[in-house]
Amino acid sequence: MHRNSSHFPLALVLMSATLGGCAVGPHFRPPAPPSVGAYTRAADAPGLGAGAGEVAQRLDAGAAIPADWWRAFHSRELDRMVRRALAQNPSIEAARATLAGAQEAVIEARGGRAPQVDVAATAVRQKGPAFALGLLPARQKLPQFNLYTVGPTVSFDADVFGLDARRVEERRAIAGERRDELAAAQLAIAGNTVISTLNVAAINLQIQAARQIIEADTRNLALVRRTFAAGRARRIDVLTARSRLAADATLLPALGRQLAAAQDGLAVLQGAFPAAFIPPDVNLDQLTLPARLPLAVPSALVRARPDIRAAESLLHARSAAVGVATARLYPNIVLSASLATAGLTTASLFGANSGVWAVAGGITAPVFHGGALEAQRREAVAQMNQALALYRQTVLAAFGQVADTLRALGEDAALVAAERDALDAAAAALELQRASYAAGRGDVLSLLQAEREFQQARLGYARARAQRYVDSAQLFVAMGGAR
Repeated sequence: MHRNSSHFPLALVLMSATLGGCAVGPHFRPPAPPSVGAYTRAADAPGLGAGAGEVAQRLDAGAAIPADWWRAFHSRELDRMVRRALAQNPSIEAARATLAGAQEAVIEARGGRAPQVDVAATAVRQKGPAFALGLLPARQKLPQFNLYTVGPTVSFDADVFGLDARRVEERRAIAGERRDELAAAQLAIAGNTVISTLNVAAINLQIQAARQIIEADTRNLALVRRTFAAGRARRIDVLTARSRLAADATLLPALGRQLAAAQDGLAVLQGAFPAAFIPPDVNLDQLTLPARLPLAVPSALVRARPDIRAAESLLHARSAAVGVATARLYPNIVLSASLATAGLTTASLFGANSGVWAVAGGITAPVFHGGALEAQRREAVAQMNQALALYRQTVLAAFGQVADTLRALGEDAALVAAERDALDAAAAALELQRASYAAGRGDVLSLLQAEREFQQARLGYARARAQRYVDSAQLFVAMGGAR
């Protein structure tokens, strides 16, 4: 504690040093977007056309995706399921809490760059000449005395080499990563809910087709039995019809298991227990296949997808961590000042001559740490390189997902057209066989085979339609959802 201003010049010198200070370590720059201009080779470019009577889809390059992109399917039930999942799914709640914690860490780190103000009060019993403290005249000496002080203390880390600045940068980048992870979780939950709901609708359609197959088999068996009773069919024909009915009856239990699993998975996405979940009453006939599908240009995909943005934020955080480790290799300067009142009794604390103050500047420079500081920096550099590789892998995986989905959509369009043609041909063949059999010119086995091919064509057509809906939803997810 001093009564003169001999330390003010030192404080001014140290403060001025901060003006010329800079943050050491790498200055982060986002990686350049991929230079490729397409997701697939020109020879593999998918065509999304459809056959007669089917919805033709087209890719809309650069089109904006609305926040509620799933409404493109025009289903109130689907919209209700997605909104409930986004509101109640525990994974999203956990991601929100993680983001909140990361944001508080930014405030904490930012607070370390501001002057720190504290109030201190002390009471000390000590032995020595009290006049040395300027509290008593020299002629009065006490062998032992009490010393009371109270007052504020201010300290400030000059951060000449940017240690605190890099810490703030690192925390901000981590908060950005958590924010993008929340967006990725929301996109994943919305996408999985849409796809699960579409799967439920598709299985319901297949169950409907399977029931129609079984009903047809039952009618055919009755027909063969009547024909056998009339003496116009053989016993083997009856056994064949019964075998066909029994074989097709196995379709329903398998589809029932698939439906139950899909409904239970949808319940979990909704944040509900399967026993308390009411499955959606939805089928494909209640949905609209989106005619226009958004397609981000490749250079824009890295900004559209939250998983890529999260990987970039992680890379930024690792780059800032290299700056933190580098700054630890340099000296650290701390300025402090205190203003207090002191007295030998509590009553004299606020006397006219009780004020004391102090200004100090301290510097700490690393000299020998057994190579630990250098190793920490090399470790930080290795983690930054790892984050860069993970970023590149995330980008490659995203482009691969888009390419796969585009090809799948092209195959879906061709498959649904082929299944529709097969269904039309099977229906025409069945009508001919029925007319021929009714006229006594055809045999029962040919009729049964025509009936089976028709019903199998119905089932194949239902599956092809369902897959087209699912892959359309996959493309919305692959594009990163709303932009």
